[in-house]
Amino acid sequence: MSTTDLAVTRTRNRCGAVIATPRCHSKTAMTIGFDQPLYVLPFDHRSSFASELFGWNGTLEPEQVARIVAAKQVIYEGFKAAIAGGVSKQRAGILVDEQFGAGLLRDAERNGYLTVCPVEKSGQDEFDFEYGDDFAWHIEEFAPTFCKVLVRYSPEADRTMNQRQADRLRRLSDFLHREGRKFMFELLVPAARTEREKLGEANVFDPRRRPERTLLALLELQGAGVEPDVWQVEGLDRREDCARLVAAARRGGRGRVGCIIRGQGGDAVVERSLVLSAGVPGFIGFAVGRPTFWEPLTRWRDGRESRAIVVAEIARRYARWCKVFSDSAAGPSAS
Repeated sequence: MSTTDLAVTRTRNRCGAVIATPRCHSKTAMTIGFDQPLYVLPFDHRSSFASELFGWNGTLEPEQVARIVAAKQVIYEGFKAAIAGGVSKQRAGILVDEQFGAGLLRDAERNGYLTVCPVEKSGQDEFDFEYGDDFAWHIEEFAPTFCKVLVRYSPEADRTMNQRQADRLRRLSDFLHREGRKFMFELLVPAARTEREKLGEANVFDPRRRPERTLLALLELQGAGVEPDVWQVEGLDRREDCARLVAAARRGGRGRVGCIIRGQGGDAVVERSLVLSAGVPGFIGFAVGRPTFWEPLTRWRDGRESRAIVVAEIARRYARWCKVFSDSAAGPSAS
């Protein structure tokens, strides 16, 4: 019996939206999860990589594609240099796309690195599959450790759109668990435009509204039969919010499900979010992309620094995040 066949309890959240909560759980739901340390270097950006790093929009010429592939190779070399310098190979992973990083995914698999590959169409407000109904073939072709989706989902968004997203995500979730593959869910919970206007400053949404909205979104998606092994969430500002999120992610027999923090912003902000989340049992790691590679990569792009120097700087930054999280991780006594 699949999770979609289960009886559910229907309740309303504080925003008035109905949440369908499973009253029991299938074998699939009971056996999902990934609870080992996981330190991800994400560089699966596609449309934003082309437009923001190189200023290119629309259909790319072959030379432009080759330039993006070369840039991602530089990031990957930084990742490998960090491992050569002492970062744990068992904990380290890359998140890169098939479009510009197919060769990197294959090389990483040959070298025994953890790999994460996105399934979503890039730059969309509503989740859909990058390769449509052929998504399964592409997953099997690259056989990543994790398949990842980035989803913008708000409990207060259009209910019809949320239902469409949930249906597609449940289809993916069921496929991955049926095939014995791991599922990573990168959850972004945007504020409605009217709310942003009301609050004024954009950053007010994060500490005041994001934790509750993220929790409600997670519960709604679970209720819809979407069962990730790992939830990737945006930085939370309080340890108790991190603990509440883990409790929700692991409820009802999901005891091995892990959470990782999505690091963003300046170095001090990233470091604080890593220290905060690492102290919460159930937060197993992080995904820190742009703060790791963006600034050094722009210097490589402009010819201001050599490839070797840029690779070393990316390695240093990634290794720093790994050390910060590892040093701050909750010990046995914290659980």
